[in-house]
Parts: sequence; C-alpha cells; structure tokens
Amino acid sequence: MDSFPFHDSNIANLIENRSINVRHDSNFSLQMHSSLVRRLLLERELEGHQGCVNTIAWNSKGSLLISGSDDTRINIWRYSNRKLLHCIDTGHSANIFCTKFVPETSDELVASGAADAEVRVFNLSHLSGRGTEETAVTPTAHFQCHTRRVKKLAVEVGNPNVVWSASEDGTLRQHDFREGCSCPPVGSSHQECRNVLLDLRGAAKRSLSEPPKQPLALKSCDISAARPHLLLVGGSDVFARLYDRRMLPPLTSFSMKMAPPPCVNYFCPMHLSERGRSSLHLTHVTFSPNGEEVLISYSGEHVYLMDVDRVGGHAMQYTSGDVAKLWSFSPILDGMQMRPPRAEVIESPSSEKNRTDTQLDKCRNLLQFAIKCLDGADYYHGIEACNEVLDGCGRRIDPMLMHDCLYIRAALLLKRQWKNDSHMAVKDLTRARKIDSSSFTAIYYMSEALTQLGKHKEALDFALAAQCLTPSSSEMAEWIEFIRKQLAAAEAQKSDKANDGEMKAEPRAGRAISLRDIFFHSDANSDALQDGPRLERGDSDYDEELELDFETSVSGDEGHDIDSNALHGSLNLRIHRKPDAVREPAGSNGSYEMSPSSVQNDSATYQAEAVIDMKQRFIGHCNMTTDIKQASFLGHAGEYIASGSDDGRWFIWEKSTGRLVKMLLGDEAVVNCIQCHPFDSVVATSGIDSTIKLWTPTAPLPSMVAGGAAGPDTSDVIDAMEGNQRRLSRAHEAILPFELLEGLRMHEFTEGTLHPFECAQS
Repeated sequence: MDSFPFHDSNIANLIENRSINVRHDSNFSLQMHSSLVRRLLLERELEGHQGCVNTIAWNSKGSLLISGSDDTRINIWRYSNRKLLHCIDTGHSANIFCTKFVPETSDELVASGAADAEVRVFNLSHLSGRGTEETAVTPTAHFQCHTRRVKKLAVEVGNPNVVWSASEDGTLRQHDFREGCSCPPVGSSHQECRNVLLDLRGAAKRSLSEPPKQPLALKSCDISAARPHLLLVGGSDVFARLYDRRMLPPLTSFSMKMAPPPCVNYFCPMHLSERGRSSLHLTHVTFSPNGEEVLISYSGEHVYLMDVDRVGGHAMQYTSGDVAKLWSFSPILDGMQMRPPRAEVIESPSSEKNRTDTQLDKCRNLLQFAIKCLDGADYYHGIEACNEVLDGCGRRIDPMLMHDCLYIRAALLLKRQWKNDSHMAVKDLTRARKIDSSSFTAIYYMSEALTQLGKHKEALDFALAAQCLTPSSSEMAEWIEFIRKQLAAAEAQKSDKANDGEMKAEPRAGRAISLRDIFFHSDANSDALQDGPRLERGDSDYDEELELDFETSVSGDEGHDIDSNALHGSLNLRIHRKPDAVREPAGSNGSYEMSPSSVQNDSATYQAEAVIDMKQRFIGHCNMTTDIKQASFLGHAGEYIASGSDDGRWFIWEKSTGRLVKMLLGDEAVVNCIQCHPFDSVVATSGIDSTIKLWTPTAPLPSMVAGGAAGPDTSDVIDAMEGNQRRLSRAHEAILPFELLEGLRMHEFTEGTLHPFECAQS
C-alpha cells in the first residue's frame, strides 16, 4: 500500500508554492502532511504526574499544555522548552477527567472536572513566583451541582465567562462566572442553582424505533468552533446528538426533571441503530476544525465520521424504516443516482477528459489488484485498494466500475470478518444493486452477508433470487440447502430458549444481587446474535444502583494477547440503594417534580427521528477498557484522524479513505488522549502511564510504524490490528477478565466495597 499516493499533494510542490505565494499556506496545509505524519517519532516524555493522565489540552496559541490526572493534580507545561511550569493541587477528591484553558483570559483561568462530580476553576496568576512545586490553590469558582462524575468540559471560542460540563448524571450544565462562582451541593438546604442546559436523564434510546426513556449518562461534549451555537453530546447509548443552543429552553434545576429537548440531528451508523444493547456506548464526540463534520468513537466498536448538515443531500440520512428495508429483497431498488452519468465525463473539456481517463486507468489497475488480493487472501490490502477507488478517486467513476468495486470490496469484507465487516458488506452490496438491480454477484454476496449476520430468512430470499439468475448452478442449489439448514437450526434453538425461559424463575432473596446475573449474559457484540433478547439495566427492577470500576495492567510484552496470563486486575464494587436522598433530590411528595411536557410518547405513537449515517469508518484500534478514549482530528484542516487503543498503541488514518497511515506505541497499557498542536507538526498523547508523550516528525524515513525501515514491517501492523479485532469480538470478556469473574460469580453482595484501586479512568 505504500505505492498508493496520499491525497494531500506533493510536499515539495506545496513548499515551492509557498515561496511564490505567501498566502498559499494560510490554511496550514503543511502542518499535518502525509510525509510528516509518516515520520512521527517520540521526541519527549513529560514527567510530573503520579497517576494515569486522563486529559490533555493545548491553549489557543500552542504555547502551553494542560493535563489532569488520577493524582488530582493539574499540571501546566511550557511548550517551548517542554518543561513543567505549574503543578496545582486542585482539592478534587477523585480522578480528574477533563481540563480546559478558559478562552480570552490570557491563559490565566483553567477549569477541571472530576469523578467527585465537581467543576473547579483556578486562576494561574495566583501561582506567580511559586515555581514548579505542588501548590494547593483555592479555586476561584467551585461548582458542586452534579451528582455523578464529570466526564467532559467544553468552552466557547471568544467567551471567557462560561464553561459547560457533561456528567454521568445525565445533565449538561452551563456555569456562568458572571452569575456566581460557587453553588451549594445538591440536596443542601440552600436554593439549588438553575444551570441545567440539557436534561437528558430520560433521553437514552435502546434503538432508533423506540422512544427515549432510559437514563443517558453523558460521556463527552463539544462546541463547534466555527458555529458556537452548535453543541454535540454523546453518552451511554449509540446516538450522538446535535443541539442548537439558541433553540434550547431556559436553564432549569436538577430537581425539575424535564423531557429531552428536540435535537437538530442524531448521528449513528445504521448498523448500530437497532441493536438495543446496553453495553455499546460513545466515549468521545468532537467537531471537525471547520465544523462541517463530526467524529464519534464507540466503546466496543470503531470510530466513525459523519457530515453535520443534511442541507443539499450531502449527509446520508436514514429512518427506522430504511433499516428494515436494508435486509429485505426487492427486485427493483429505489435510490438516488450514486454518481454522475457517463455522459458528463465524455462531454468534459479535453484536458479534463485526459485527467479522467488517467484516473479511470488507475482505478481499473486498483480493482485488478483487489481481485488478486481476494484470490490470495490478502484481504486488508484489497479492501484498501477498493477504498482508494471508491473514496479517493473522486466522483467521476464509470458506474459499472463502481459496481464491480463495491461487490469486490464486499467479498473481501466477508472474507476478512473483522468487527461488523458483514454490515459494511451489506451497505456496499445495496449500493451495487442500486447501480444494477439484477447483478448476480451482488445478490449472491448479500445472501452470504445476511447468513453471517444470522438473518437466515432474508438470506434465503436473496439466495433464491440469485438462483433465478443461474438456474442450472449446482453450487447455488447447495448454498440454498445450507441456508435452509441454518434457518431450521436457528428456529429450533430459538424455540428451545423460549421453553427454557418459561421454566426458569429467578427468585430474589432480600436485596442481594448476583454478580453472575449482572456480568454473565449473552455476547454483547456478536453480529449473529444481535436480534436476541438483551439484559438492559434500564429495564431492571432491581432497587440498587451498581457502580463498577476495573483496572487492568498488561505486561510490557506486546506479543501477549489480552487474555494471556499477563493480565491482572482489581475490582471496586459499590451498590447503592435508591433513592439516594443526598445525591438525587426529591420533591415534596418524595418524587421528582415532573413538568407536564416530560411525559414521553407511548411506543405505539412514537415517531422515530431521522438519523445521519456514517460516511467513513476507521478501524484497527481497540476501545473497550476505558470510556474516556478520544478520537481526534489532526491538523488545522483535520485531514487525518487519530485514536488511542487498548493495546498501548495509537493509530492515524487518512480521513478521506480510512486508510491507515501510522501506528505508534504510546503507552505500556492504554492510550486515551490525543491532542494535536494548533499550529506545529506536534501531537501530544497520554493514557495509563503517568507521563505525557510528545511526537514530532523526526524519523529518518517515512513508515507506517516508528523507526522507519528499522522498525516492524507491514505484516506486524496487520497482526496488531487483527489482535485488536479479536479483542473487540470478545468485548464481554475484556471488560472483566474471566479469571476475576470466576472467583466472584458465586458470591452474593448486599452493600459494600471490594478492594478499591487507584487508577480508575473509566
């Protein structure tokens, strides 16, 4: 794949144009060029924390870096000499998850949010002349109104007066320094502050077709730098939500539980929208630098790119009905023209036509390479060749060439069988059938994809349709017989489970909860089992609330998989009875005060909203063990995407094609945070290690890995990605190692704590 050029032009030409036209590099096109990204190498480790570094952020000028850690300290680092400038003892009583410089304050105000449910603001001018020794500083603002962990802070460019905080209590609060610098804790006798901008305690959706009614624990939020009125949030379900702050109702208090306000857009890949899984959730959401795209990262899944606007048909939008139609066979598909007709290419000017012909020749060569990869079992590179044709070669591609490339990529995905590859194959085959609805290959591979997904009835419909196109094929007859046997076995298994379910009654003794019931349930990430019943915490009639923290430490030997004996862990379990009079206030009648508009629509009358689908997927990393793992745009133009991983590596992809550009080892265990310098070709990362790592393009040769030609080759990159895919397919095992659960599953607990641990980043 190194022979495939990238799409950010030749760096020599860019440098030459910059010398001719001083305005040429006004958009910082050289900041994260592919030739620089592929030379990234570890330059420096910043030492100064004593626990996991859960958050890092640059100031607007790029002169300072702020970090927060499990040690409850905030460190300020000077970029010019890579030295520690200030160390603040914040007074937080638990892990710091988020830190920010407050804009337009000369970088004197910084804010932090932590697991103690508090937001604190500090004035760095109070540290003048104190050096780098740890200093206890009284916060200039102290907000205690959240009831659960504060996972993310947001600030608005040009606004020095407000900080927004997203918490697992389901609220996003707006802290305006002009209205007060402190607030009483929830449940106190004083008047509770009215700063709830978004009340999403009843906003979580188990699926697209069901109304919102589950508690939504917020994990991430972001405010668009280009359009500051747009607010993006993500939490404990699969849907990211976009709000217009100008259209939101007035601020409220926590005791008044409001109906979720309507959002501008929902974002979710179509294949995740109807799964109804409690384990799948978002860990990070962010806007692109120009505000036109959003990037979302899932725990137990991948990273996805979406368009913000639906205007002009640019964003791919769908409804719950479209999800059902995706699996159903129809002889004729209704759909928009996928690409301009061939006539538009023929009638173009001669110079444009020559470029188009050259591009088509390139695409045909790539397609032939993909076919060879399919025959030679080199599925990864074959898929990347198809990505180059479909995503990187522009819109003017011959329709039949596009059709062939789509079904070949689908065939490669079905052979590779990485996490949700079968769903991506279904999307490709649907597009191929919109070009040629009678395509045998598209119809046949659709039956194979649906079989992998456990949708045997639908697979049989497609297989019978394919047989009609080749009635004399003995292979098709055998394939149809195989699907019928699979369908019969699935129906028999379903019947047996139904009978077993009727016979099993689970009596409860007192208020004890079985850890076996909580942790040992059906695989939360198997494609084939997605339609089965799920254990939903929101539907549980337990009166207790479970809080679980788990820490793992992995051996430094990269060759070990996550299920090896090198994995160790400790568990912190707390079970609280509800209602909690201190943390969740009640009204005068002992219940929440509900506004008249807070009553949710009944499922029978609920009209599901439209959702914006993915336009690119970024795959290869693993995100399961922490829920603060970021996915970030790199560079001023955001042409590259980066994410940390549970294997201690971090990955960089080309945004337009999803092609992996770089893989680097950034932590002994897990990389969580990735932040690109606002102007320079520098990236800061952090994770479970107590250090912050700075990466610069100083490697002597460009390479997919650190060290250039002296480092691991491409096969090692693929091995690492395949290992991460195996971890994702065993997501229910990776959350709590089997060895630890096996020792606990026979015990019952009523109330208490088991062995608290130090580094609880999620």
